[in-house]
Amino acid sequence: MPRPIQSVERAAALLRLLGAAGRPMALAELAAALDLHRPTAHGILRTLREEGLVAQEPGTGRYLLGDGLDRLGTPWDRHDLRAHAMNWADALASGTGCAVYLGVPENGGVGVVHHVFRPDGTPQRLRTNTVQPLHATAWGLCLLAFAPASARAPERLDGYTRSTVTDPSALAATLTETRRRGWAEDRGGYEPGVGGLSVPVRSGGGLTVAALGVGAPAELLFHGDGRARTDPLAALRSAAGEIAAGLEGTR
Repeated sequence: MPRPIQSVERAAALLRLLGAAGRPMALAELAAALDLHRPTAHGILRTLREEGLVAQEPGTGRYLLGDGLDRLGTPWDRHDLRAHAMNWADALASGTGCAVYLGVPENGGVGVVHHVFRPDGTPQRLRTNTVQPLHATAWGLCLLAFAPASARAPERLDGYTRSTVTDPSALAATLTETRRRGWAEDRGGYEPGVGGLSVPVRSGGGLTVAALGVGAPAELLFHGDGRARTDPLAALRSAAGEIAAGLEGTR
């Protein structure tokens, strides 16, 4: 059997030790209790503190369990996500000429946390706070591929257009390909002639907390042979990276 990862074991031991102590503990105490060199213990504690799992007592600098432990398994607050994404979403819409969507898992679908209109002046309907199907949108497929613990495909895959994936085997193959290349696509699966591209937004440690996508007439996102255009993908990846960077240290 593969051997346990020592750094993870040590981090878990430090958390258990702090939980059992019921009081703040000094670095020297923690290091001695686990037979660790002080620099090693300090490095692990610093990482746990940055993730919100450990805190330090003001004045003494002693360590105690952090509030982040109470939020394990709790999704990111929608308003926080939207606040961190707004400026980048606006710039993404302006730079690509596409509508922009930020989505999270919600009630068996993808909840649109933020929506920016295409800047071409065409009539559009605001989709913020709506729930769209996971299997028929690029942002939904992105969540299915990269956030499988919180986004799960429905048992019945309803068809919305002729391009909607309604076969479970075909959906599984689509998700495998999505994970391989790192982004999701929709060539009109939800609205006829309207395509989408989407990439995951990841928080610390690589956890996917949202999907960032662009939507536009399919010909603006795909070549005639079906290949996705590289410019909107590059812009998407850049914006998702900036949003993720803004999330660091906020939980």
